[in-house]
Order: sequence, then structure tokens, then C-alpha cells
Amino acid sequence: MIRLIFASHNPNKVAEIKAILGPGFRISGLEELGLLEDIPEPFHSLEENARAKARFVHDRFGVNCFADDTGLEVPVLGGEPGVQSARYAGPGKNDHANIKKLLAELSGINDRRAQFRTVIALILEKKEYLFEGIVKGHITTLPGGQKGFGYDPVFIPEGYTSTFAEMEATEKNRISHRQAAIRKLVNFLQDISTSG
Repeated sequence: MIRLIFASHNPNKVAEIKAILGPGFRISGLEELGLLEDIPEPFHSLEENARAKARFVHDRFGVNCFADDTGLEVPVLGGEPGVQSARYAGPGKNDHANIKKLLAELSGINDRRAQFRTVIALILEKKEYLFEGIVKGHITTLPGGQKGFGYDPVFIPEGYTSTFAEMEATEKNRISHRQAAIRKLVNFLQDISTSG
């Protein structure tokens, strides 16, 4: 059993990652450590923010841990909302307000290509590793679906006609950016455990 702390307060993300990882891993969020404050994310890239969050937890608690940072990147908006995805409409991390602002920014624009990108920083036995996952798609003109979180109601992945918020969790997990990054993390951890 590999025990890792996931440096997140978001129960949706913790549950999603637990479902992807499956048995053989014990994943806990920050609440298990008694860490209730937000970890600073002061940087301008997903990679730097993921590293900063993992280092914060590792330095304070000395545990094996990983952190992720995810952004929705829209080329026609210069890559926005990107690293500011959670706070696009302001510091309150309001999904509805973020979606409303995004759709307003894209009003009248035909090029609605977008991608979700997740970067995971792992600190294992004091060594750092990075993993990336991307899913390409496009932004709808109206939200659809009640499942998921964040920008899921307005993102349709390539090759599909449903938004992430219209998909069952198992289907979304199979193709999501986070799943792609987690799969790389899992493969790495499995290689470590079998070679060790």
C-alpha cells in the first residue's frame, strides 16, 4: 500500500483521483494532516504552482505527497484563464461566475478551441517529479449538464458531443486531463514499487 497526501482541499478532486488510482494506494487530502489553510499559489505557470504546493506540504510535514494545478487554456484568449482558472472571475473561486465570464469573453467568437491541462508534482523520498495530462476540445455557447465541477458544463472533449458535466464520472475519468496525468503518476509509482 502506497500512502500519499494529495495537497488539495477540494473533496471532488480527491474523490476523482481516488477513483482513478484504485486499490493499492491510500490517498488522503490535507484535512487528514490538519492543514485547513489555503496553500499559496503565487506563480504564473501550472508547473510552478504544483511544485510550490507539494513543497509546502513536504517541508511542513515530511510526507510523501503530490499536488496538481489545472488550467483551462483557450488559445484565442491568449491561453486564459490558464493558471487563474479557479479565480477567473475573482478571488471567490465561483464556478458559475467563472463560466459566465468565459462565455462573455468568447461571445461572437467562432474559434472556441480549448484544452484542459493538469500538471502533477510528486515528492517521493525527497525527490521531485512532474507529470502532465492534456485533453483537447472546445467551449460550448451554453452550459450543459449537472455533473462534474469547474468548467465541466461548457467543455466538450474532442470526439464527443457531451460536455464533461453531462458524462458519468467513469467516462470522464477515462479521458480526462487529470486521468492522463494520474496515469503517468501511477505507472511511475508502479515501476518504482516493482523495481524496488
